[in-house]
Amino acid sequence: METISYKGWSHCTRLANNSVEMVITGDVGPRIIRFAFVGKPNEFYEDESCSGKSGDSEFHAYGGHRLWRAPEDPVLTYIPDNRPVTVESIRDGVHLTPPPEIPAGIQKEWFVRLDPVQAHARIQHRLTNIGSRPIQLAPWALSVMASGGTAVLPLPTRGPHDKNNLLPNGRLVFWAYTDMSDPRWGWGAKYIRLKQDPKSAESQKIGAPVPDGWTAYCRQGHLFLKLFPYEGKKEYPDLGSSTEFFTNADFLEVETLGPLLMLEPGKSVDYTEDWFIFDNVTAPAGDSDIERMILPKVELARRMAFPPG
Repeated sequence: METISYKGWSHCTRLANNSVEMVITGDVGPRIIRFAFVGKPNEFYEDESCSGKSGDSEFHAYGGHRLWRAPEDPVLTYIPDNRPVTVESIRDGVHLTPPPEIPAGIQKEWFVRLDPVQAHARIQHRLTNIGSRPIQLAPWALSVMASGGTAVLPLPTRGPHDKNNLLPNGRLVFWAYTDMSDPRWGWGAKYIRLKQDPKSAESQKIGAPVPDGWTAYCRQGHLFLKLFPYEGKKEYPDLGSSTEFFTNADFLEVETLGPLLMLEPGKSVDYTEDWFIFDNVTAPAGDSDIERMILPKVELARRMAFPPG
């Protein structure tokens, strides 16, 4: 771990092992602005128009990975986070505490850990109610991926039309601007794919419950993979979405959400993702490619994140 300057910000934290590196902003955010193989292109999108900015009163997405609260609100979601972050060392990583979001009554915290050897990071997000009234919310973790890749969303278990499958077992959630005829969508029997296309300016978004607890983004031979918890008996925001994709001409967001809860004053909720990067994985063109190239990586990632015993 070291403190570095990065893209105009003078106080950033770099975590690295022999395989991967992360850069986390300390002047703003925080954002995990870079996650990549050492010396290789960033898996995350960076908004160069606001690189190095700090201290102003306008919300900037910046790129990288951020923490929000759901459901989305036109005011409370977009409270600017342009002030310095407190950074403390912990085992294998850092504890990040930005200034409190007073209008929303929320204090955010992150615990970011990088495996000493593997291309694996664990991101623990925390929301604390610092107000005087209960707040209904859900943790919302958004990773803004670099352009040109393909996102993969696994559907619930498929099966035949028989007496064991008379009731629905999943749902897809659309926004007013979702266009299922857009060629960026790939509709498989077991998986949905969404391509990021710099030539397609129209926004697209989809949400779904994902009981399998993983989602992925494949770009330039690299696979970015997320593992996350899914609590099927609890209510999720956005009509039951635990995973959402959003794309426009610049980037594609791979978003996961925790269950909705009523957070009492002084109480906190934690939400954790495990991230991995794998090399030599080409963008899938259909379900068979996903099962051949990506599912083995999912199983490997699960063993790395949750080793036996």
